[in-house]
Amino acid sequence: MTHSTPYAPSNAFKLASVVALLIGIACYLIGLFNAQMALNEKGYYLIALLYGLFSAVSLQKCIRDRQEQIPTSNMYYVLSLASTLLAIVLLVFALWRAELLLSEKGFYGIAYLMSLYAAIAVQKNVRDSQGLVSDTPAPTANSTEGEE
Repeated sequence: MTHSTPYAPSNAFKLASVVALLIGIACYLIGLFNAQMALNEKGYYLIALLYGLFSAVSLQKCIRDRQEQIPTSNMYYVLSLASTLLAIVLLVFALWRAELLLSEKGFYGIAYLMSLYAAIAVQKNVRDSQGLVSDTPAPTANSTEGEE
C-alpha cells in the first residue's frame, strides 16, 4: 500500500482540525437552538448538517481509497460526490428561501462549510495516522536494531 503522505500530521494540525470541527458544529447548533423558527425547520437544518458531515467524510474516504489503489466502485464514488453536492445544495436552497436576516444566513452557511471542511481534515488526519501505524513493520525477536 502506498501513501501520498509519508509523515504523520503534526499534533498541532490534528488539534486545530478537531477544534475547528467542534467550533463549527457548536456554532451551528447554538445558532439553531437560539433561532426563532419552527421545530420542523430546526430539524431540517440539523439533518442537513449531519447529512453534509457524513457525505463529505464518505467522499474524502472514497477519493483517498482511489489514491491508494484500494478498490472502490465508480457507483459509490459518484454517489458520494452527488450526496455531498446535494447536501450543500439543500442547505443553500433552505437558506435562500428562509425568512432570516442575511447575517443569519451567512452565519449558518459559514458554520456549515467550516464543519464540512474540518470533518474532512479530521478524517484525513486519522487516515494518515492509521496508515503509518499499519505500514510500520513490527519488531521481531531477532531484531538487532539499536544494538552495536
